[in-house]
Amino acid sequence: MKKILIIQTASLGDVILTTPVLEKLHDAFPQSRIDFLLKYGYQDVFKDHPFINKIIVWDKSERKYQHLKELIEVIRERKYDAVINIQRFASSGLITVLSGAKIKIGFNKNPFSLFFTKSIKHTLGTGKTSVHETDRNLKLVEELTGNNKSFPVRLYPSTHDDAKMSQYKTKSYLTISPGSLWVTKTFPEAKWIELIDLIDKKLNLFLLGSKEDTDLCDRIISKSTHPNCLSLAGKLSFLESTALMKDALMNYTNDSAPLHLASSVNAPVTAVYCSTVPEFGFGPLSEKSFIVETNKTLKCRPCGIHGLKKCPEGHFECAYTINNKQLLEHI
Repeated sequence: MKKILIIQTASLGDVILTTPVLEKLHDAFPQSRIDFLLKYGYQDVFKDHPFINKIIVWDKSERKYQHLKELIEVIRERKYDAVINIQRFASSGLITVLSGAKIKIGFNKNPFSLFFTKSIKHTLGTGKTSVHETDRNLKLVEELTGNNKSFPVRLYPSTHDDAKMSQYKTKSYLTISPGSLWVTKTFPEAKWIELIDLIDKKLNLFLLGSKEDTDLCDRIISKSTHPNCLSLAGKLSFLESTALMKDALMNYTNDSAPLHLASSVNAPVTAVYCSTVPEFGFGPLSEKSFIVETNKTLKCRPCGIHGLKKCPEGHFECAYTINNKQLLEHI
């Protein structure tokens, strides 16, 4: 096995949850060149990654299908021995089928899985049958690697990332990542403000997120009474964020990408689940990790796997009935 391609063109959190597959393939085939195909905007998460030979980027923002055609041509030219497709959408299945690789592996939910050399069942469990997404992903390469070793979610912030973040580590601190792509996955702004006002005033608080979260973080700080809040939203790279999270007393997140950034460096994390549930298999993996969700039984919860743009019932009780003291317990 000389050349392997991993495909995951979904969101940042999904990309991070593929890293155990990357680690396991490198362990089984240390001399192989492993490339990774992901969506434009997320490539910096693998900057200077020790096990990735080449990052291939798919820009979906414009001329999506023209770029797809060009992408397939590039992949065919690289002559991969194996393509491991972790994405379940049709476009990634088409790339896999037309890759020219002898070994083509993916999930059976992909519309093109019929044409893979091997397809693996992908199921979302509930309760005791729940399986973490990383374990589902590892099933894809189980036969290929020939061992049952488990590997962690892992990213590699550099010494430069650590050095840049050292300026924020002069005293004890927490981080809060209040944003999410989905409204029903997002702990309400007022609840974050309430939490911040309850936190020890001697601690520093850093609000993290993308450029899109800048206004949210600024509003939260302006409405809170905590004297030591600073927004770093849109100012840090993914790996700088992980370097900062690593030494925090606690990192507060929604059920979203920052949760997995924390897991990737084994940072302490408290994840707030509103409309979704951890049984879907996307929970935190850090040694010190906690899940906070409503204690109220709601027939409408969960209302979707990935979250929605608004609460279908109009009350959003899955979020508003969470007591902030539940979050404070874990500092």
